[in-house]
Amino acid sequence: MTADTLSPESAERLRADMVATLIEQGSIRSPEVEAAFAKVPRDRFAPEAPLTDAYAPQDVVITRRDAGGRATSSLSAPWLQAEMLEAARLFPGAKVLEIGSGGYNAALIAEIVGPSGLVVSVDIDPFVAERAGRFLAEIGYSRVRVVLGDAEDAAAEHVPEGGFDAIIVTVGVWDIPWGPLLAPAGRMVVPLRFSTVSRSFTFVRDGDHFVGLDPMVCGFVAMQGAGALPDQEAVLADGAVRLTLEEGPALDVAALDQALTGDRAELWTGVTVGRGEPFDSMHLWIATADDRFGMIWQDPERDCGMVKLAMGWYCPVLITADSFAYLAIRELPRAQEATEHRWEFGVCGYGPAGAELARHLHDHVQVWDRGRRTHTAPRFILYPAEALPPVPAVGRIFRKRHTQLVMTWP
Repeated sequence: MTADTLSPESAERLRADMVATLIEQGSIRSPEVEAAFAKVPRDRFAPEAPLTDAYAPQDVVITRRDAGGRATSSLSAPWLQAEMLEAARLFPGAKVLEIGSGGYNAALIAEIVGPSGLVVSVDIDPFVAERAGRFLAEIGYSRVRVVLGDAEDAAAEHVPEGGFDAIIVTVGVWDIPWGPLLAPAGRMVVPLRFSTVSRSFTFVRDGDHFVGLDPMVCGFVAMQGAGALPDQEAVLADGAVRLTLEEGPALDVAALDQALTGDRAELWTGVTVGRGEPFDSMHLWIATADDRFGMIWQDPERDCGMVKLAMGWYCPVLITADSFAYLAIRELPRAQEATEHRWEFGVCGYGPAGAELARHLHDHVQVWDRGRRTHTAPRFILYPAEALPPVPAVGRIFRKRHTQLVMTWP
């Protein structure tokens, strides 16, 4: 039976359509990754999800939430899994460490590396580890070694002779303690947080440090355990709005909540963007220029009407103990002959220092637009914590427990 003769509702047809979409959009680029996605039944690792959701190329499937409703485990979107597998450059017989389990991604890896390869998948949650191991065994991938433990140190107990050929991290991490476990020519694909920004990097060794290649915008369930994210968080408007800040003074949640109901300072930048036009380097520039940089989030199901963010997720904000200013956006009127929609970035400030923060954020956006928007992206290098990396002329060093991430703008 061919894909064309399958029922539109069948898992096989949906899987074939997913693979075709991922190839068309360029996320699948090799026959090995294509074959793995075509064979492994994604729906078997997410039995609680409708088939159409399980095979939606762009969508995450949440498989576990905490008591507050926040996702703690998921199947990443297929496009992102494909991109990360392609970046890892797996091969038959490769030894691979996966941080963060769920089963499906480990099965894809096992399919690519084959019976002669090694796949070790580590997760801190007993529910997730048991479920992943059970699903893998049921589908025929019992050779995957599912390890229950804190990946901060548990992974080191399973490193093969010569190290892992690839390390693929499928949770959002703030630090990378696994560099010593990697083979000399190995590759680490890691979604790394720095100053609340998330980028998935492919790290390759270069002497005593790692070069971070192809930073890609992404979002993952946060790491738990010893490597948990150190962000401060202020939940405002009964949970409708949330601020996150990695560094800086302790946040006064009551004052920030009160600020949200007070007067607002509003400025518009004159900087515009068109539909589908990327502006993710703006986040990196503001994080470089201002250590008050954080993120503001709005619950899409609880619109309090108090904020109008430029984006629902990963929206830049400057935060102090009692004030904040975030990036806003508005659609511009079109001239009669114009065919393109344009939107203008603005800033909105709240609290005693809201107007000052709004002016600073306004200026950061304008500097990015004039000097960084169309220029080469920054370079990233990961050093050990004890190293003395060169201080970038334009850039920032993000110091962590095990490593230091150096971001340098040309």
